[in-house]
Amino acid sequence: MVRTLIRRRKKSFHEGDVTVTDPPKVRRAVTAAALGNTMEWFDFGVYAYLAGTLGKVFFPASSPGAQVVSTFATFAAAFLVRPLGGLVFGPLGDRVGRQKVLALTMIMMAASTFAVGFLPTYTAVGFAAPLLLLVCRLVQGFSTGGEYAGATTYIAEYAPDKRRGFLGSWLDFGTFVGYSLGSGLVTVLTAVLGTDGMTDWGWRIPFFVAGPMGIIGLYMRLKLEETPAFQQEEAYQAAEARSGGEDDPVEEARQSGKGRLKEIFTKHWEAVLICMGLVLLYNVTNYMVTSYLPTYMSSTLGEPETTSQLLVLGTMLLVVLLITTVGRTSDRWGRRPVFMAGSLALIALSAPAFLLIRQGGILLPALGCGVLGLLLVCFAGTAASTLPALFPTRLRYGALSIAFNISVSLFGGTTPLFASGLVEATGNEMVPAYYLMVAGVIGLASTFFLHETAGRPLRGSGPMVETPEQARELVARSRTAAGRQARDVWLRVRNLWRGPPR
Repeated sequence: MVRTLIRRRKKSFHEGDVTVTDPPKVRRAVTAAALGNTMEWFDFGVYAYLAGTLGKVFFPASSPGAQVVSTFATFAAAFLVRPLGGLVFGPLGDRVGRQKVLALTMIMMAASTFAVGFLPTYTAVGFAAPLLLLVCRLVQGFSTGGEYAGATTYIAEYAPDKRRGFLGSWLDFGTFVGYSLGSGLVTVLTAVLGTDGMTDWGWRIPFFVAGPMGIIGLYMRLKLEETPAFQQEEAYQAAEARSGGEDDPVEEARQSGKGRLKEIFTKHWEAVLICMGLVLLYNVTNYMVTSYLPTYMSSTLGEPETTSQLLVLGTMLLVVLLITTVGRTSDRWGRRPVFMAGSLALIALSAPAFLLIRQGGILLPALGCGVLGLLLVCFAGTAASTLPALFPTRLRYGALSIAFNISVSLFGGTTPLFASGLVEATGNEMVPAYYLMVAGVIGLASTFFLHETAGRPLRGSGPMVETPEQARELVARSRTAAGRQARDVWLRVRNLWRGPPR
């Protein structure tokens, strides 16, 4: 009993334990990380809006429905290699640093997306054309395996504890800005060039834009410094190595890639499962709206392509307008309440939203798309600050990369493929709504086991504040709290010695 009380005694902070963030560095970190996501999702927006056109270019021998499924199968194939990218880039980011890996993933993403614009068509080279498209998508998917987890880790480790939700939401702000830019560009080109013009040569233009975007993003990422949390972890590991001996085989095995993987799945398996559930919730909703909904409205419901594209583009702009507000709200109310409310709303409102979308016209489908956008922003505005906080600093990049990419590969990126395949097989146009409802149930169960992390230091890291005054105030409060807890421990121990009152 005495040992338990003493172990639970809270230690006070010293000034050296509290990191005061540098606002210009924080802004650069957020901007550079968000730009990578903008680049990634520019490609997704282009690919989603060009699904029908790419089907005609690379799979012309198939029926229109089969063309869409084939295009989304190529889209989904990129997600199958994402766990491999996570296994490579994640542990590497924990060992050599976040900044170096993020620069590498930016190069690979930009190059693979840019290369799609130069691919020959099926008419020119036959079966080699879809194979080349598949290779570009696989390279893009492999690099993306280290992108989102690294970017969220980078921002989370730079952000002050009380603003992590707001600053993290800018990462997914970049996501939807990139999607909006890609989809908006395709919409404008389709309106100007027409369907025939896009099929002939216009589809190449959006992919060519990826080159300059990648160069700008790479330049910004090469200018970044390592995160304070990673620098502290490096210093701690160096001190441990010196005190324990340079050639300690046990410590070397623990720090190796294999040792880190073993630690992730043996000591942090609960956090991995929670992460996978939350990622499933967010990404099934995300890919249903961003990647499948334009094709669903045009190919399944028979709406004009321009109408469906504009409706989904409007939904993305709604998400962009609200996402940082949701991030700021999660700093105030907590991550769990936002995720729980969003999960319950997804279960209750998915079917009504798709019923509205099926009504035809403009007003009711716009209302249904708006409902889906409001559901999506609950997860988009909170994910980047919630997921990195599940894991300790020395394993954060690797554990998050693995859990995130396994879930995205199995459930997120395959959403357009499964939804289009199920609609084609069953003829039931409400299948996408049921798919979202199942995701909501899984997300609700994951949120139930989620520990609240809003306003608290990341696992394995000290507190982070914005000003020296906040640091001094935090140290003073921690000493007062530690003193009170020490007094309580002493009183309990003294009462144990004295025995019960007579």
